[in-house]
Amino acid sequence: MSVRSRDRLGGRAAIVGIGATEFSKDSGRSELKLAVEAVGAALEDAGLTAADVDGMVTFTMDTNPEITVAQAAGMGELSFFSRIHYGGGAACATVQQAALAVAAGVAEVVVCYRAFNERSGRRFGSGVQQREPSAEGAALGWALPFGLLTPASWVAMAAQRYLHTYGLTPDVFGHVAVMDRKYAATNPAAYFHGKPITLEDHAASRWIVEPLRLLDCCQETDGAQAIVVTSAERARDLRHPPAVIVAAAQGAGRAQEQMTSFYRDDLRGLPETGVVAKQLWRTSGLGPSDIDVGILYDHFTPFVLMQLEEFGFCGPGEAADFVAGEGLPLNTHGGQLGEAYLHGMNGIAEAVRQVRGTSVNQVPGVARTLVTAGTGVPTSGLILGAYG
Repeated sequence: MSVRSRDRLGGRAAIVGIGATEFSKDSGRSELKLAVEAVGAALEDAGLTAADVDGMVTFTMDTNPEITVAQAAGMGELSFFSRIHYGGGAACATVQQAALAVAAGVAEVVVCYRAFNERSGRRFGSGVQQREPSAEGAALGWALPFGLLTPASWVAMAAQRYLHTYGLTPDVFGHVAVMDRKYAATNPAAYFHGKPITLEDHAASRWIVEPLRLLDCCQETDGAQAIVVTSAERARDLRHPPAVIVAAAQGAGRAQEQMTSFYRDDLRGLPETGVVAKQLWRTSGLGPSDIDVGILYDHFTPFVLMQLEEFGFCGPGEAADFVAGEGLPLNTHGGQLGEAYLHGMNGIAEAVRQVRGTSVNQVPGVARTLVTAGTGVPTSGLILGAYG
């Protein structure tokens, strides 16, 4: 796929199954068991069995190798297996890889999965504590010695510049937090079910790294999510209406680093998201006005605002007003701030439910959903649509 031309992947594959464990702060079981549970639930949802699967895709940070999950889940031979780098930026790219394999005939049924004990085990929010020397890790050497040790501190740098440029205050980030928690409050699967917040609650929450408050930061979650992808033709005969992969893209910007791209010419936006946006719009022939629901990666509230601007839903510096005015239904599952932090995979599942018409916060007449993956890192995105 080239960022300079339209690709030919759209419409050739579909998501036909979604499955998850419960979302908790202490799962009480191994990450492998979580993965197997989610994979089994996704296959059951699709009306398929482990014997139908011949492809697996996950993240590089996953402790559950593809062949180990396949063995534990009762699968047979695999003809395709893949891992995507860059943490949450990989979420939508797992589905893209699955779709590419299906479209090329390399595999027929591919399962994408993510499983971790991210609260009771390794907590990503604790930041860099130990790292083997590497070329990509060298970039962190320009930030860590000065106290920028955690994801929140890295995002805070860009967030501060965003506020300064547009003459805004940290309160504008509260619109994203309130929106997510509004939807989480009515989602029984969400950790913050029944717990909406107000702008006053956001403003009263403690500082983490200025200008980020506690309620600007996503939670930490134990759990797993799995997605089943097959061809659009086969999808027609399965259990649920398929969510067709209308477009899929990955993107990395100029001077890209992992969360510490502070030496770009401009810190007000997310160039990697811009690359994804251009390719999704180009490939699908769609634009912002064609999207019915947006599921935007929300590890930190400022980056939700920047994503809206990169995708052209509003102008630079205007995203807070766009969210406050409910210009587009966003994160109807509650997002990672309200439902669970599964590196964005639970967001893909919500986009599928919206297309199917089965979300607990269903938007009427959904034909197309936009899904994004982790920002501040090389990232990815999807447009999903109804079949036919």
